Amino acid sequence: MSTLRSTAASAFGNDRRHPRPSTSRCGAPDREPRSAQGRAAEVSSGCTCRRSARLQGRWVKLATMRVLVVDDEVRLARSLRVGLEAEGFAVDVAHDGTDGLWLARENSYDAIVLDLMLPGINGYRVCSTLREEKDWTPILMLTAKDGEWDQVEGLDTGADDYLTKPFSFPVLVARLRAIARRGARERPTRLEMGDLRVDPAARRVWRGDVEIELTAREFSLLAFLARHPGDVVSKRQILDAVWDVDFDGDPNIVEVYVRHLRNKIDRPFGREAIQTLRGAGYRLASGGG
Repeated sequence: MSTLRSTAASAFGNDRRHPRPSTSRCGAPDREPRSAQGRAAEVSSGCTCRRSARLQGRWVKLATMRVLVVDDEVRLARSLRVGLEAEGFAVDVAHDGTDGLWLARENSYDAIVLDLMLPGINGYRVCSTLREEKDWTPILMLTAKDGEWDQVEGLDTGADDYLTKPFSFPVLVARLRAIARRGARERPTRLEMGDLRVDPAARRVWRGDVEIELTAREFSLLAFLARHPGDVVSKRQILDAVWDVDFDGDPNIVEVYVRHLRNKIDRPFGREAIQTLRGAGYRLASGGG
């Protein structure tokens, strides 16, 4: 296994390798247990980095995570596969965006490593398409595009993490485990309540096909309510989130901005999305009114 790690790590540019003890990351010996009792103890201890099975008379390591790597650099993709498999991952590889999108649609993955500059469909489009299709598989963008706005666009498109080349292989593995721990929970880039749609990254709002112009403060208030659809939020919570915790002005300013919002997103369309609960606060109807 150490040979596989060394072979894979040599392709990653700035990876610094240090001697490692022959143990797994949970402290288990880096070998299969010699006895049935030892194997049972290892599994019952909660160790997931060493799962094993007997195959054709020998013990082999079973993958604990399934990862899709989409990168058009063939040598790098091969090295990633070798290195990740040595770390206990099952790895599928695609060399263009079209194949990567097809694999992501057809299979279930714990995480996706996605390059941006891909033949066919670029990585931004692959990511946004998966999110539009309600596929919440964690995505780590791995790319040579290191500009701050490249990173902003990648994360706003729906990626969970962003790592630039050259990179450290141990850091890549740690980040993959981190995003996989969060799971494939729903985290849309656009917030939708019926026909009311809010795009926090682009700061745009639509009611049906009609785009609505809001001021910066109005948008911040609507975005806060949209992140808590169906929940009652107090005036104090709104002030802390939309203004700041040090705001010491008239708290009735919230009522003023709620009225402004209703005049723009509700009344022209015959809706009542923003509801007032006397003595409690406000609620944005989850169905959009």
